[in-house]
Amino acid sequence: MASQPSLKKQQELQSTYQNYKTTLQSIAQKIGDIEQETDEHKLVLETLEPLSGDRKCFRMINGVLTERTVKEVVPILKTNSDGLKKTLEELVKQYKIKQDDMEKWKKKNNVQVVQQPQQ
Repeated sequence: MASQPSLKKQQELQSTYQNYKTTLQSIAQKIGDIEQETDEHKLVLETLEPLSGDRKCFRMINGVLTERTVKEVVPILKTNSDGLKKTLEELVKQYKIKQDDMEKWKKKNNVQVVQQPQQ
């Protein structure tokens, strides 16, 4: 009977560890998505900025292709790009905080990660 609480404790630790890993993976995925979107904005801005402000361009808004001019679109893209950069910074901070929390939790509970051998 003495092993029962130990088993329950072990399961709780595994569950908590898995929650940390899942959260970190989720944040990392969001960071990757936003980095990709930031790169796309940068590429479009680099393409549009040398062009005449009166030149016609097209922008996709909620799945609808709209006709605009370069001078209308560039400021919007810059604002969106700045917003994405701020969001990216916040997500990186969240990731680091969560990672630090996980390390503290591992030390507090004396958790050592053991990899299962691959078959």
